[in-house]
Amino acid sequence: MEPTAFETGIFLGVLIGEGHFGGDGKQPQVTVRMHLRHERLFGCLLDWCPGSRLYGPYHHGGRSYFQWMVRGEVLRERLVPLLDALPLEEIDEHVYERYQAMKVKYGL
Repeated sequence: MEPTAFETGIFLGVLIGEGHFGGDGKQPQVTVRMHLRHERLFGCLLDWCPGSRLYGPYHHGGRSYFQWMVRGEVLRERLVPLLDALPLEEIDEHVYERYQAMKVKYGL
């Protein structure tokens, strides 16, 4: 089931506000790391982006968090087209630059 326009807006807002656009040196990935209290939101991210993964909970350095990650085909086929359709440069120049750098580095 496809997310509604409202759910897509929340999904993209989370990516813009909390997302990390990078990779592991071999493949690109988008990561969101947040406190355990956001577990319900992570469940929504999994629903809205089938094939993404949730890791954790982790407890490190006095922090407790989950890490949501998108890689591979899901990133290329679902997330990149969604982000490319946004006026991301107008919304947040810093996020736009990080996203573009990831695309260039990994040939997306």
